[in-house]
Amino acid sequence: MKRVLLYVLAIAFLYGCGAGKNLISIDKAPVQVFIDLVNVTNDQVKVIVDPGAFTVDRISFRIPKTVPGTYSSDDYGQYIEGFVAYDYAGDPMEVSKLDVNTWNVSNATKLDKVSYLVNDTFDTENEVEDAVFSPAGTNIAKDSNFMLNLHGFVGYFEGYKEIPYRLIIEKPDGLEAATSLNQIVLDTNIEGGDVFMANRYFEIIDNPIFYTKPDKETFKVGGIEVTLSVFSSNGAYRASDLRERMERMMSAQKAFLGDIDATEKYNILLYLSTMEDTDAMGFGALEHHTSTVVILPEAMPKDRLEQAMVDVVSHEFFHIVTPLSVHSNEIHYFDYNDPKMSQHLWMYEGTTEYFANLFQVHEGLIDEVEFYERMRNKMSNAKGYDDSMSFTAMSKNILEDLYESNYANVYEKGALINMVLDIIIREKSNGEKGVLWLMKELSSKYGVDAPFQDDQLIDEIVALTYPEVGDFFNEHVIGNTPIDYNIYLEKMGLAINKVEEQSGYFLQGEIPYIDVDQSNNDAIFVRKGIDLNSFFTSLGVQGGDIIKSINGTAITLETIRPIIGQSFGWTPDTIITMELEREGEVITVEGAVGTSTIVVSKITPMENASNQVKELRNAWLKG
Repeated sequence: MKRVLLYVLAIAFLYGCGAGKNLISIDKAPVQVFIDLVNVTNDQVKVIVDPGAFTVDRISFRIPKTVPGTYSSDDYGQYIEGFVAYDYAGDPMEVSKLDVNTWNVSNATKLDKVSYLVNDTFDTENEVEDAVFSPAGTNIAKDSNFMLNLHGFVGYFEGYKEIPYRLIIEKPDGLEAATSLNQIVLDTNIEGGDVFMANRYFEIIDNPIFYTKPDKETFKVGGIEVTLSVFSSNGAYRASDLRERMERMMSAQKAFLGDIDATEKYNILLYLSTMEDTDAMGFGALEHHTSTVVILPEAMPKDRLEQAMVDVVSHEFFHIVTPLSVHSNEIHYFDYNDPKMSQHLWMYEGTTEYFANLFQVHEGLIDEVEFYERMRNKMSNAKGYDDSMSFTAMSKNILEDLYESNYANVYEKGALINMVLDIIIREKSNGEKGVLWLMKELSSKYGVDAPFQDDQLIDEIVALTYPEVGDFFNEHVIGNTPIDYNIYLEKMGLAINKVEEQSGYFLQGEIPYIDVDQSNNDAIFVRKGIDLNSFFTSLGVQGGDIIKSINGTAITLETIRPIIGQSFGWTPDTIITMELEREGEVITVEGAVGTSTIVVSKITPMENASNQVKELRNAWLKG
């Protein structure tokens, strides 16, 4: 009986038409979307969208090209098949496809609903060159799990993104939804389906839904209810395995943030990939205002999985500050198919990444030495990008090829911009204020529903703080002058010094000196733009060299791994012969591997720092 009731509701929604249908204007009632996760055929999910009545002759239906947080053109319309528009008599209508993401419907006043099939993105990650980043992707595994990043399933009618949506999902028995989307219960006696409401299309896109067999842990962080949901196909991990570390870390984050409460609930959706051919291969996370999708390998040892979750989730959770509480019109009214990008990635990603490190020293999860090392690593990593590129120009034009290649610098130099900004404000306020104070001020002024004008934010920040902040922005963020970090670290009684330390032959810790060139038959090459250890430099190896063979063994991705393992047992007098390709010429180098060392920069306290400077440094790091 319960299943029959739900079936009747679904049939009424799908097939009600003609004289029996109350024709309500699209702007007077919610757009209704039905997603069928039960009758999955050929690994495809059927979606039907009922918009209400149109008063225009032509209307375009669109699937997003780009979504917030990805800063890439992914064309989710390429995963849509069998698009059909129906009139009120249930007959197919004329449809023209304008581009990969857009369908145009003629005689729109007669349009009743549209229907289409959705393919998932996980299946194709090994087949396409520019695959969708897994945490922004979709998965369809019948009766097992469904990763519904809804921008891959639900489209919108052009001009109607700011109206409510009702999402009806028919789900398999035994699977439960994990999401921050507002769920409503129509009848407690009805089983098998879920109904969700959103105030506008952005809320649909901003709230992924993860259907799995229930494996959840819920805990309170201040006034925020956090739910961790885990899918591990081989049962390697459960949510309970990760709860303690997540709860401790997020409690420290909330203590750092203080009275910032931008959300009452937060969902962590963790999908552990088997790394098989049709499974996710892009590891990391995609932030949303009140949730995050995390994709990591199921085979990771527990300690590494926990640390990866700390590093990833701590960053994503801080997005409740920005862009949730502080964001521009470009973010609030995001154009999914012709996006106008904001110039403030230094804040959306840079502030968030900076907080993800600062809170750990602030709350005692790491010591000052570790914090300094993390900042130094960011200085080193930032050298791999264009240091003279205007950060605001890069952000505004991030979808263009010239700038997109520098995107990852938002996590390196973006965090360092915030470190310097923090130091300037701390110094000028005698330690009383910093970037966290600034973000609280901006959150108080704007908040979730009030975006700022993109070209006015920096002037507002300067007005809230000091003229020196404006000088810094004009020269190093808007302008293209590289930052001399020594100048600012000295204000905190710190200096950057050169130190020689022992290194692995092919790795410095977990950072490799070599990489794989996928565009050149997976050739193994020595990385450019980094300082090489004495092992490579003494042999005359240069960045960009392709390693053709080592001691007679042709080098591929498979053969280099055991050689790296063997290198841990090399003694300084071990002789090695390496064949290299450099600018098309093959050369051979030979010699003893020696004791591999590297000269690195270290941020260390200055011995002659005054008590006043030490107090300022303590205020910076400990609040």
